[in-house]
Amino acid sequence: MSLLPILELPHPMLRKRARKVRSVGKKLLKLAFDMVDTMDNAGGVGLAANQVGQLQRLIVIRVPGEEEARIYINPEILKREGEREIEEGCLSVPGYRGIITRSVWVRFGALDHEFHTVKFKAEELLAQALEHEVDHLDGILYLDHLESHEKLIKIETALSSEESDDETPDDDEPSDQVGAAHESGARQVDTPASIKVN
Repeated sequence: MSLLPILELPHPMLRKRARKVRSVGKKLLKLAFDMVDTMDNAGGVGLAANQVGQLQRLIVIRVPGEEEARIYINPEILKREGEREIEEGCLSVPGYRGIITRSVWVRFGALDHEFHTVKFKAEELLAQALEHEVDHLDGILYLDHLESHEKLIKIETALSSEESDDETPDDDEPSDQVGAAHESGARQVDTPASIKVN
C-alpha cells in the first residue's frame, strides 16, 4: 500500500460532489486500502476519497478501539435523530477544530468492500465520523456547520501550550468552555481568511 497526499483547504476538489461508484474492482480496492494507510498515518478517524483527489463516493473509517478499518462505498445517511454539540476537526483543515452540531444517532447505509449492502444504527464517535465523511462526498466541510467564527478554535503546538500553562486558570475551577479548550491545547481565534463560514 502507499500513502496518498491529503488535499487541504482551499483546494477546489474539496468542494466538489463525488460520483456514485458503479462497480468494485481492484483499482477501487487499492484506493480504499491506500486511504486506510493514509488515514492511519495522519492519525485520523475517517477519510473521504475527494480528500485524496478522487471524486468517487468512497470513505474509510477506523474509530479508536477497532482493529479493522471500515470501507464504505456509496455511503448514505438514511436518518438522523437528535442534536448534540461537539468539537470536530478535519485532516483537510489542519491546525483547527470547531464546535458544531451533529446528530445523536444516525441510520447509515452503504456497500462494503465486497459490494455487500450494509445498514446499521450508529451513535457517538462513529455517527459523527459517518456524517463528517458523507458531508465530504457532497463537498461540505465541518466549517460549513459553524454557527459563528467564534466557534472555530486554533490548535496550539505542544510548545506553545507548555509556555502558556502558567497563564491558564487552575484546573480546579475553570469554566466549562475554558476547561475544554485547555484540555485540548486549543484557544479561540478569528477565522483564517481562506476559510469561509456560512
